[in-house]
Amino acid sequence: MKVFTQSVNFNADKELIKFVDEKVSTLNRFHDKIVDAEVFLKVQNTSDKENKITEVKINIPGSELIIKRETKTFEEGINAAVDNLKRQLKRSKEKHRDSLIS
Repeated sequence: MKVFTQSVNFNADKELIKFVDEKVSTLNRFHDKIVDAEVFLKVQNTSDKENKITEVKINIPGSELIIKRETKTFEEGINAAVDNLKRQLKRSKEKHRDSLIS
């Protein structure tokens, strides 16, 4: 699976990009037909501590799954998004399997 990462309003360092690629790539285990993933890392200029926005979009045939998280760190946001996407991918795969059986 190809992972496209974009950072908005800042330059992401190589370690963060590597972390994102590794975490998002683990989603392959939960769905075998993932086309690609797009990750957007944004920094909001607010006084809030939770000013990091992590958006992950997974493209699978017939649909796309999008998760958006606002957290203190991008690592925290990626972990939360990947956990949520695991559940969604399992659900999507089960629905697809059920529709084939019916």
